[in-house]
Amino acid sequence: MKFDNIALADLPNIDPAQLTPIDPALYASADDPRHPPRILLLHGSTRERSYSRLLKEEAGRLLAWYGCEVRSFDPAGLPLPDDAPTDHPKVAELRELAQWAEGMGWFSPERHGAMSGIMKAQIDWIPLSLGAVRPTQGKTLAVFQVCGGSQSFNAVNQMRILGRWMRMVTIPNQSSVAKAFNEFDEAGRMLPSAYYQRVVDVCEELVKFTYLTRGRSSALTDRYSERVESAAELSKRVNQKRI
Repeated sequence: MKFDNIALADLPNIDPAQLTPIDPALYASADDPRHPPRILLLHGSTRERSYSRLLKEEAGRLLAWYGCEVRSFDPAGLPLPDDAPTDHPKVAELRELAQWAEGMGWFSPERHGAMSGIMKAQIDWIPLSLGAVRPTQGKTLAVFQVCGGSQSFNAVNQMRILGRWMRMVTIPNQSSVAKAFNEFDEAGRMLPSAYYQRVVDVCEELVKFTYLTRGRSSALTDRYSERVESAAELSKRVNQKRI
């Protein structure tokens, strides 16, 4: 699904009087990037009526309305981690999107008290580093889950741990939708509810945090230990003995 030219008419269950545009000037300094925040969305199910996908699409519309450039990855056809070379088309697509993004949204169903294997496989295919590039370091992350029964937070808690491991800035707010089969209409649109309001909250917060951090990501992720390591490698290369 493409998230282009989203208008209020595309958000039929929103209260337009309360949906406030985000002013980048409130969160970014004058010399920060001014292009639309680049947000990548991943979901964790390949079912025909996937509630994690429907929730992702609902969030994508909201993020696009807030002024983001939103891209979505379809996990169908993605091989298991280490079961294919990294030049596999789906793996290459996912890695390219991860490098393009400045923030991400992860949407998973809860299965057996955890995120789905499909969700985990996507994260596992995104490396911590590609040469000198860290595809996820310093980028923002919002986590969402859909539940088949009563509300729980197992999947979002797991994804928070992974976000930290991937060196991402995981925003404080999160979304967990209980009995997701009751929260979407036949067309796949999310119905108005407190769950829907929380989804709007999380999307709004993701955009704000992306504006806050993307212009200073390199400064925020500048680490003493890596500077020491880099200096040692440089010294070794410059002072190597000639034979």
